[in-house]
Amino acid sequence: MTVVKSTIPESARRPVGDALQGTLVDLLGLSLIAKQVHWNVVGPRFRSIHLQLDEVVSATRSFADTVAERSAALGIPADGRPETIASAFTLPGPKDGWVRDSDVVQLMAEALEAAIGRLRERIAATEEPDPVTQDLLIAITAELEKQRWMFDAENWPQEG
Repeated sequence: MTVVKSTIPESARRPVGDALQGTLVDLLGLSLIAKQVHWNVVGPRFRSIHLQLDEVVSATRSFADTVAERSAALGIPADGRPETIASAFTLPGPKDGWVRDSDVVQLMAEALEAAIGRLRERIAATEEPDPVTQDLLIAITAELEKQRWMFDAENWPQEG
């Protein structure tokens, strides 16, 4: 089997590969969390949250594909197997069954915030070895921060 030749130095492959693989796991996990609560959200804000969750799923799945392809382009095989995601994923997840809209909002804000924190660490880790990967991680972070903001805005206290 021919291995894809990397365009980055061997010394950069490990930190860049780790950053891309960790990001892939987080993105695929986020898409699964969002889809799970999308199917099971209940409450007065059902429709708006239901639709916003689809935006998260679309963004995370698209970015996951881009991250995996970036990894492959650098000669680093991506690992998106279910068992890999299940064993490596550590972001907060939903409970079983129906989930109140307010709990969905809280869960998504927390999961996105945790993913963003790890992305910021990966941005720092890829600055020297591969600014191109760093740029990709910056773009992903910007979108996830927008999504987190939207969920966080749902938590705004109602005056009454």
